[in-house]
Amino acid sequence: MIDFTNLGSKDTRSGFGEALLELGRKDENIVALCADLTGSLKMNAFAKEFPERFFEVGIAEANMIGLAAGLTIGGKIPFTGTFANFSTARVYDQIRQSVAYSNKNVKICASHAGITLGEDGATHQSLEDIGMMKMLPNMTVISPCDFNQTKAATLAIARHIGPVYLRFGRPKVPNFTPPDQEFVIGKAVLLEEGNDVTIIATGHLVWKALEATRILAGKGIRAEVINIHTIKPLDDEAILVSVKKTGCVVSAEEHMRNGGLGDSIAQLLVRQFPVPMEMVAVDDTFGESGKPEELLTKYGLDTPELVEAVQRVIRRN
Repeated sequence: MIDFTNLGSKDTRSGFGEALLELGRKDENIVALCADLTGSLKMNAFAKEFPERFFEVGIAEANMIGLAAGLTIGGKIPFTGTFANFSTARVYDQIRQSVAYSNKNVKICASHAGITLGEDGATHQSLEDIGMMKMLPNMTVISPCDFNQTKAATLAIARHIGPVYLRFGRPKVPNFTPPDQEFVIGKAVLLEEGNDVTIIATGHLVWKALEATRILAGKGIRAEVINIHTIKPLDDEAILVSVKKTGCVVSAEEHMRNGGLGDSIAQLLVRQFPVPMEMVAVDDTFGESGKPEELLTKYGLDTPELVEAVQRVIRRN
């Protein structure tokens, strides 16, 4: 059970920044590259302490990916940093050809993901990135839920051999996972146990799922909540065990419905255990400028929408 009391809020990008500095102090092969967004990615401390291992490439994201791929040949472990939209859509060809195809040990770290980027609007909001990256062979895709988990994930991907896409955000969100957690790539985390419905969430929507469980409990519905921090490889076993118990599922993500976490879950279930399913996600549209919480509400990603999705799927079960 999650303790909802005395929770602080932190932005997940700061978890990445702290972990990157820690990694730099432990391993001289850790290098970092940024495309003119050092402060936004919280890479300042690493750049200051290890200037010989930090490369500011300017607004040249494609060049950054190419440089990172080349650095792996000499045994370096490069972490690239920019906004999620620029980490994927702008440089997809370079990632496909220079990183994924040749299975290079590059860590593509993407901040300001999803719609909660907020006021910068649709041109900067990334709602397609999970789908783009999970389709690439050899690519691991990770979307942690809070500061502590983002820090743990950053430390874990440094040990993983192969390309990784690490997605995190801009706003401050409740920091509810343990600071000393063991982050196992590809292993889901069961946060709440229940028998009536399975809620599977990733990123910022994990907290929304936990909020929904409290409301649902008041309606006599016991929801099981699973935090899928690794979207690829997906923890098939954890999903199937839960869904076979509850008989229905709701996915929740700050991403487009097409190609996201819900898409991966649906593909698994249609092959192995078809059940009623609802998806809480953005419905085939671009975002807009606005306050993060207002945008979550407008685009149907808030706690009440999760509650409604659970009620719909239970009626179908």
